[in-house]
Amino acid sequence: MKSRLIIFVATHLLAQMGASAAESSHAPTVNSIGMQLVRIPAGDFIMGSEESADSLAKDFPQLPRRRFEKLQDEAPAHHVRISRDFWLGAHEVTVGQFRRFVESTGFVPESIRDGSGAYGYRKDYDPSQTERGDAFEGRDPRYSWLNPGFAQTDAHPVVNITYADAQAFCAWLSQLEGRRYRLPTEAEWEYAARAGTRTRYHSGDDPASLLKVANVFDADSVVNWPRWKDMALSGADGYAFTSPVGSFAPNAWGLFDMHGNAWEWVSDWHGDDYYAQSPEVDPQGPATGDVRVRRGGSWHTWPFYARVSFRNYNAPDSRYTLLGFRLVRELGGDEKP
Repeated sequence: MKSRLIIFVATHLLAQMGASAAESSHAPTVNSIGMQLVRIPAGDFIMGSEESADSLAKDFPQLPRRRFEKLQDEAPAHHVRISRDFWLGAHEVTVGQFRRFVESTGFVPESIRDGSGAYGYRKDYDPSQTERGDAFEGRDPRYSWLNPGFAQTDAHPVVNITYADAQAFCAWLSQLEGRRYRLPTEAEWEYAARAGTRTRYHSGDDPASLLKVANVFDADSVVNWPRWKDMALSGADGYAFTSPVGSFAPNAWGLFDMHGNAWEWVSDWHGDDYYAQSPEVDPQGPATGDVRVRRGGSWHTWPFYARVSFRNYNAPDSRYTLLGFRLVRELGGDEKP
């Protein structure tokens, strides 16, 4: 226990040093399609969570006990070293940026190409028709990245994106600029989201702190989902669905919407026991799997599931009203480490 405490303290100090470096040494940059990128410094952190079910139940009393006993994949908390700086999108990829990709290449997103469509919000849809009662209709050809069933502009995060759609966007942008763009690994994502913190959210442990930094399930959302009112954040953020990217305060490293707005695909396959065998340096996730990890929560996510350590996942061909992505750009040969 004593050695673990020493490792934690040392790692926390290193992370804080990394936060300072990110804020002062490297100004954000803007790429050829107007995407703002923040340079994330190499560093160490503690990934995952060891919060007990009792601790979580105390602070989230509205949730049934079984919800706290299905989080084994967040443990054990373990030391991770990100060995190289990388650039990360300050925002989630937007509708406008994805539109430019589609119009430039003629790419047909998977929900349209396979003819099955995507999911969408429909106000008069009977939620009793679905197991979870989320009132999302689909798959249906009427829904896609262009139409998730609610209003969006080019400044909103693009959703209804499959893993293959996100990979195609990365390949296009990499070819366009001659630099490698990709999805972040799960470790890179959590490291950047924490920005030197060790709390449930980069804003602290209190779910109420999300009101300033995240678009999650709250009083505005309850209007459309009254059955989940007990799960909503107490307060309103002004958005019942997605919000324009950057509408809330960023974390200490200048990254917006790391909690809420849209779930974000990362590159890793999911494994329940992966943390117990994960390499310490630059973990990439299991070599194979059935589902890919998504991180961060969405506009429809209960605060409990927007915690920075929470791991969700979907089949790669999933296309959903809550699911988008954010990009990494690797350092080029002309950039100093």
